[in-house]
Amino acid sequence: MSNDTRAAVDRLCAYFETISPQSVAGIGEFYTADARFKDPFNEVHGVPAIRGIFEHMFHNLHQPRFVVTQQVVDGAQVFLVWEFRFRFKRFDTTTEQVRRGGSHLVLAPDGRINEHRDYWDAAEELYEKLPGVGALMRWLKRRANSA
Repeated sequence: MSNDTRAAVDRLCAYFETISPQSVAGIGEFYTADARFKDPFNEVHGVPAIRGIFEHMFHNLHQPRFVVTQQVVDGAQVFLVWEFRFRFKRFDTTTEQVRRGGSHLVLAPDGRINEHRDYWDAAEELYEKLPGVGALMRWLKRRANSA
């Protein structure tokens, strides 16, 4: 891995770990204009749409933050393992939630993200913990595992 790639990955990790409602405005410094982003709920193209996903996150959650726990870098391919920590605004706001997942990033030659795909289990990491829906999801999971 080149020093430039290492510096770019370190810069990206620092940005994600300290992202705030204010820093979202400058997200174009970290994504190319034509970047693509996909996660279990979204698939968008371009910096304004990606910015909208992060703005939505801050609008709906208390104190969301990422903790990068592992990095795998192979040329322009980067995989980050992370924990996403937050509190729900709509439900019990005293309990911190933790979702674990990973991000596959493809870097442009300038070190910005050209492709970003998040992988995490929405059923286990989110739906099972929601009031009402969680009981149904846990029941469905037990039924599927006993078949």
